[in-house]
Amino acid sequence: MNQRHVSRSLQVNAHSEPQAPAFHLADVISVARRQWRVFGLCLIFFLALGSFYCFTAVPRFTARTSVLIDGVNSQVVEQLSSVAGVLDDEASFLGQVELLKSEAIAFAVIDGLKLQDNPEFMRGAPNPFLRVPRSLLTFFRPALPPPGPDAMRRQALEVMSRDMEIARVGRSYVIEISFTANSAELAASVATAVADYYLADKLEAKTSATRRAGDWLQQRIEDLRHQSLQADAAVQRFRAANGLLVANDTLLSDQKLVDISLSLNAARTETEKAQARVEAIQAVVESGAEEAVVGDALDSPVINTLRQKFLEASRRHSEIVRRSGDTHAQAERLKEEMAEYKRLMFDELKRIAQSYQNDLAVATSRERQIGEGLVKATAVSLTASETQVQLRELELTAATYRNLYQTFLQRYHEAVQQQSFPVTEARVIARAMPPVTPSEPRIPLVLAVSVVLGCAAGAGAAAFREASDRGFRAGEQVRQVLGLRFLGYLSHVAPLADSLPKPPSGKHEIRSKDPIADFATEFPLSPFAETLRNVRLAAELEISKRGKVIGIISVVAGEGKSTVAINLAKLLAQGASTILIDADLRNPGATRAIAQHAQEGLLEVLLSRDPPSSRALRDPESGALFLPTVMKRRIPRSSELLASGHMARLLAQAAAAHDYVLLDLPPVAPIIDARAVMPHLDAFVLVVEWGKTPRKLVAEILAAEPQLKELCLGVILNKVDSRKMKLYREYGSSQYYASPHNAYHHEDPDMTVVDLRQAQE
Repeated sequence: MNQRHVSRSLQVNAHSEPQAPAFHLADVISVARRQWRVFGLCLIFFLALGSFYCFTAVPRFTARTSVLIDGVNSQVVEQLSSVAGVLDDEASFLGQVELLKSEAIAFAVIDGLKLQDNPEFMRGAPNPFLRVPRSLLTFFRPALPPPGPDAMRRQALEVMSRDMEIARVGRSYVIEISFTANSAELAASVATAVADYYLADKLEAKTSATRRAGDWLQQRIEDLRHQSLQADAAVQRFRAANGLLVANDTLLSDQKLVDISLSLNAARTETEKAQARVEAIQAVVESGAEEAVVGDALDSPVINTLRQKFLEASRRHSEIVRRSGDTHAQAERLKEEMAEYKRLMFDELKRIAQSYQNDLAVATSRERQIGEGLVKATAVSLTASETQVQLRELELTAATYRNLYQTFLQRYHEAVQQQSFPVTEARVIARAMPPVTPSEPRIPLVLAVSVVLGCAAGAGAAAFREASDRGFRAGEQVRQVLGLRFLGYLSHVAPLADSLPKPPSGKHEIRSKDPIADFATEFPLSPFAETLRNVRLAAELEISKRGKVIGIISVVAGEGKSTVAINLAKLLAQGASTILIDADLRNPGATRAIAQHAQEGLLEVLLSRDPPSSRALRDPESGALFLPTVMKRRIPRSSELLASGHMARLLAQAAAAHDYVLLDLPPVAPIIDARAVMPHLDAFVLVVEWGKTPRKLVAEILAAEPQLKELCLGVILNKVDSRKMKLYREYGSSQYYASPHNAYHHEDPDMTVVDLRQAQE
């Protein structure tokens, strides 16, 4: 027993490992096969809705006019760009689009075409879905007075805003105006009128802007002229007050300063030259050598004559000394003449040096006088420069006003010329023509949208139905969610129409009121019976002892566990000794199904300590024994009774006398009776209703009772709808290969069944 529990615990833990669900295309196909009716109904509904709209909607026509914007900025703004700035091209173009959408253009078109008085225009686009509600509102609503002219214009504006579309064509400077109406001619006339009134509005706006610009320029020119004259007069008054006389655009004080500076430079040059001459001639006089008499001395005729005579006397003295000697009288006389000539030359040089001294004194005096004049002129110029700063500011102001005056005067003349020749930068490049074919309703688009909406609604409804399906549909879900062995499916069996109740039997025999209780024995080769055989095989593999005590449980009431227990007991009884005990002391369903005539049962056995077979009923066909529960009064402590030693003794006696002891136990969710009898059982078989019992509830119950999960042989999905079950078949699953195995299953009650006990005998 313990070894079996350990191995089962390992198996449960291995199965309970969380596995991430993988998404496969087969899952989508399975969902589509299950929910195609809902998907198709949604698709058909929306297609019918779209078709109804297409066939009941009034045809409408759309006319289009194209306007090209050549130059976005107006010429007046361009001419005033130095004052007002230049607008951005993209922003200006978007402004033109908004102008076309404005109420000013709309009201101009409405008033020009009298659209508020046009019934065809005022009807707008009738909605077929709102016809009946509007008719009912009109019928029940009290009569209202007719709207006034302003209200009619406002209604026409709403219709025009709804049916008109202004759009830019790509990235070009073309604006497309489209209008939709019930009449092709009306649509063309309105679209054309919008373009025409837009051009007229721009022309009027430009003419008005040019006129306003001219008036403003004229007033500004007059102001600038007065300001320019006042600035020039202020300059002249300032010059006269400060003695800032100008000659050839230069102040006289500055001119005088320049002249004195030039004269001072010339005087300094003369002084330097006189000083050089004085120093040169003084050097000659001080040297006393006649050879040094050069330079300016050569310019003196006296010195040149004396020098010639001195040189002639020197030549003759040299010849006489060479012929007659130095002592000759003639040589002595020539020597005296040479000395006289030399004295006379140096006397003349001294006279010239004195003259140079006089020139130097004169040059020095003149330089000093000019320097004193320069100092005075500099002081005057500095004073004039400080005053000239204010003068320059006044002159700059005067020049600014003068330039502005000339600029605005030129712009004024240009604005006047523009006013006489107004043009707009927009023109119509494609006029609206009455369309031949209607633009609404767009049947292909409506049907396509209907299909898309139908598919979306169908997919949403299918997803909602799939998400709302919280029950178990396939054995793979049992293994993934619960981590338990899946034992098989039991189809939902309905009683046959020609089935007749069985004749009454003895009081110690079972009396089946429900034909389903005998289904496994009447159809032994059916899938129903095959699933129950799988339960027997699981019990043989998991429980090694002879008297196997197995409880049949469910999570909630109404899942068919009593029917499963009855059929399982009859099926097991065909090959082994079997007793079924109705241990549901609060709601004995098995007793109601096959032993309503019983007078005694489980309670009497527990109280009398008699063997179970003393109060058991026998099935005459299968030989199975059934111990019913006769409810003569309410049992307030049924769980304590099932957990008592009397119940343990009863089960021990039953296990010793029979191969299988089956207990039809209460559901585990609402009451604790099944958990109370758990220590006395070898295993459980969990019956879950297919597609109804929530998976979360079953998982929570088993998680709260680990021992219950450990003792569970497996799970049977009961009340399976065979027609719907085909929709949950996935590729590779056991359900997918169920159809080829149908040849091995038969539901023919006339087939002969061999009793294993008789065969063994």
